Amino acid sequence: SAFSFQVLLKSDAPTGDVLLDETLRHIKATESSETVQTWIELLTGETWNPFKLQYQLRNVRERIAKALVEKGILTTEKQNFLLFDMTTHPVSNATEKQRLVKKLQESMLERWVNDPHRMDRRTLALLVLAHSSDVLENVFATLADDKYDVAMNRTKDLLDMDPEVEAAKARGTEMIWAVLAAFNK
Repeated sequence: SAFSFQVLLKSDAPTGDVLLDETLRHIKATESSETVQTWIELLTGETWNPFKLQYQLRNVRERIAKALVEKGILTTEKQNFLLFDMTTHPVSNATEKQRLVKKLQESMLERWVNDPHRMDRRTLALLVLAHSSDVLENVFATLADDKYDVAMNRTKDLLDMDPEVEAAKARGTEMIWAVLAAFNK
């Protein structure tokens, strides 16, 4: 289960990404080893454990959106919803979005390797995150029916694998499988 995947810090060398570096500082500062599940809850602000509040990242969604706006992927707009205004971040770079969609489609079709350990790690991580965000069906929605069925069946088989077994098989993908286990809980 996801609860057995503990995060152990191997290196606190800066990554150059503000949020990742802040996360590393939090992990380094903890007194005990926490599970992936606990870190996801803490870093996304989904828990209010009073003993762990100092490890929460502040305004995570807003900071991620701001970084994507700075990279030209998203834009910022104000939308009026009757009684209040709300800031939204629609996609401004459809080319980049389409590149990622195509990459995921190809990974399940033309470039299918039939082994998660031979998949590109970033692609595997992207599949897990798309699944966990409930947008994976949208990724395959533009495919012809037969290709859609193949892609969805392969994805289901991949995501139904036992994360603990898969994490033990190959070094370097343990965190991806641990995240999948945490979201599948």
